Amino acid sequence: MFSLIVPVYRNEGSIAPLVATLEELNRQMGGDLEAVLVVDGSPDRSLELLAAALPQAGFASQLLALSRNFGAFAAITAGLGAARGSCFAVMAADLQEPPELILEMRRQLETGQYDVIVGTRAKRRDPLPSRLASAAFWKLYRLLVQREVPAGGVDVFACTEEFRDHLLALKERNTTLVGLIFWLGFRRGEVQYSRRARQHGKSAWSLARKVRYLLDSAFAFSDLPVRFMSLIGILGMALAVILAVAVLFARWSGKIAVPGYSATALLIMFFGGLNSLGLGLLGEYVWRTFENTKGRPAYLVARQQEFKAEKQTAWIKNSRTMPGA
Repeated sequence: MFSLIVPVYRNEGSIAPLVATLEELNRQMGGDLEAVLVVDGSPDRSLELLAAALPQAGFASQLLALSRNFGAFAAITAGLGAARGSCFAVMAADLQEPPELILEMRRQLETGQYDVIVGTRAKRRDPLPSRLASAAFWKLYRLLVQREVPAGGVDVFACTEEFRDHLLALKERNTTLVGLIFWLGFRRGEVQYSRRARQHGKSAWSLARKVRYLLDSAFAFSDLPVRFMSLIGILGMALAVILAVAVLFARWSGKIAVPGYSATALLIMFFGGLNSLGLGLLGEYVWRTFENTKGRPAYLVARQQEFKAEKQTAWIKNSRTMPGA
């Protein structure tokens, strides 16, 4: 069985074509597809539409509803934990990745040469501002965090059961899925694809989320923030020495009317800003450490349904506290 995990958030308009795409994928896979759709606290009718469509679909599936919006990473983790296949892949519900990409990633996994396959974007049909923002984001990501990440970024991946198990064993909070995939290593392959234009809805990948993603990546997979603070401290000390020499020279030459005013003002402003920066960076690390010590689950599954294609039956399992990995 090949399990396909699909996180769903504000994808009401894509549900019908998504189910049709999954049926076609199942046909091309010879009926081996298991679709695991995870509704990540979506405020629209995505859950209702999926619950109505999946019992009539011609493929085996699971429908998970998280208790609230935990984020795409948590939704993917929930889907990976519930999936029962021997190989796994992730696909976005907006269908901007072509279904052929999933088939190619599965084909490469079946060769036995790779443990994980990442989909890299060669082209994208998004609006120009979106393309420019994405290019800038991934350039910064490769520069500041992980150089081995493809220039076009990574949105989807496929992996073996062994890789999935190692990925789920990582209990970090405020981290990124792409960062963990590349941190794990293993035998990694790449498949290039052309990203399609979005047909329904609006992307939830806002500028604020991109900035948060970049910060989480930098603090979780790079020592750059600490090194940056050290560098600023060294430069600040050097500048302070230069300013001290300049102030002393001006004082001796009689160009400063109020004794000590200029030096005091400059030093207070400079080192006050430097201290604030240092405290902010240290605070980011302390907060992330505190979050990891709480022991809270990464997600909670409020409802889980399974649909078997051959019998067209379903069972529902309700749970008040089904903890995530």
